[in-house]
Amino acid sequence: MKTINDFNFKDKKALVRVDFNVPQDDQLKVTDNTRIAAVKPTVEKILNDGGSVILMTHLGRPKGEVKDEFSLKHIVDEVSTVLGHEVKFVDECIGDKAEKAASELQPEEILLLENLRFHNEEEKGDEEFAGKLAKLGDAYVNDAFGTAHRAHASTAVIAQYFQSTKFFGLLMAKELEATEKVLKKGEKPVTAILGGSKVSTKITIIENILPAIDNLIIGGGMAFTFIKALGGKIGNSLVEEDKLPLALEILGKAKENKVKVYLPSDVIIAETFSNDAERKEADIYAIPEGWMGLDAGNKSRDQFNDVLLNSRTILWNGPIGVFEMSNFAGGTVALGDSIAEATKLGAFSLVGGGDSVAFVKQFGYDDKVSYVSTGGGAMLESLEGLELPGVAAINK
Repeated sequence: MKTINDFNFKDKKALVRVDFNVPQDDQLKVTDNTRIAAVKPTVEKILNDGGSVILMTHLGRPKGEVKDEFSLKHIVDEVSTVLGHEVKFVDECIGDKAEKAASELQPEEILLLENLRFHNEEEKGDEEFAGKLAKLGDAYVNDAFGTAHRAHASTAVIAQYFQSTKFFGLLMAKELEATEKVLKKGEKPVTAILGGSKVSTKITIIENILPAIDNLIIGGGMAFTFIKALGGKIGNSLVEEDKLPLALEILGKAKENKVKVYLPSDVIIAETFSNDAERKEADIYAIPEGWMGLDAGNKSRDQFNDVLLNSRTILWNGPIGVFEMSNFAGGTVALGDSIAEATKLGAFSLVGGGDSVAFVKQFGYDDKVSYVSTGGGAMLESLEGLELPGVAAINK
């Protein structure tokens, strides 16, 4: 893996693709700077070498139009604060103005280019647009794992203009190593927890990880499709009727791969999808008509805990209850506690996927697990075994 540690950036201008697609409030102030902080080690390495950094990113979905609300001028102060260096800004990313700002950049200085998606050519993967971006730097660094699954101009196409000077940033390297640690180098037993609402969104992940894991915990809404396929009565719980045969097929493949599958045995049920609904515990195979399962029950939590405390490598993708409602967050909190305890005992734990990452941040587990992925779609595609365009472009 070619990383920035393999190169000295002294007197070089590094064109660094980052993912600063950060959440903002009504005043356009950044409300979560995690993605900015994540690239600080890469920026520091280049600056410490005596190089300069030209940051390029997208923000929101302006769809090729210049819109003030999506301008990166609104996040410049936050980027400066988080990186600990004054960040210059130019209100274009290609053309004379951008080229002038880049040429005037001195060693150990940082320049932020305007939103790449103000140009339709970015998402189209336009070669000419990528070439114009390439003119700004001497080296190309991709540190945007969150967009590595997109074959956009700045994430994949641009790399061809830097045959000998294209590198992974330190964040990208960590993300790829974390995934590899689970899928290829995981210390056994390896346990994967897949939750969330639908089996259909996780099929290829399950098929790809089965040869690499020992235990598979299935929770959340997707568990009911498996339970119904096995003959259980699930009341009004979420189910994908057309995926019942597939659920049985997955269980068969798991058996072939000698993977133990753990489904919840009991659930917290309610009559309506509401935090204030009356709730009670039920056997997951015997949910009364008119009731729906919204969280893992106490027996399930204990069973999952036993599996996790005996695991050495853990992958977590998806909650096992409707954690957004406090009365149905208990199962996912218990799962988080179990993973934190296993990590403390020496297991490697990787959390990836939007809802799981949102949970660990909201409930304060991000420093209790080994690694929290910054890339939702990219993380899922790498777990599916797909080569990400942004990764392939560096490896060519």
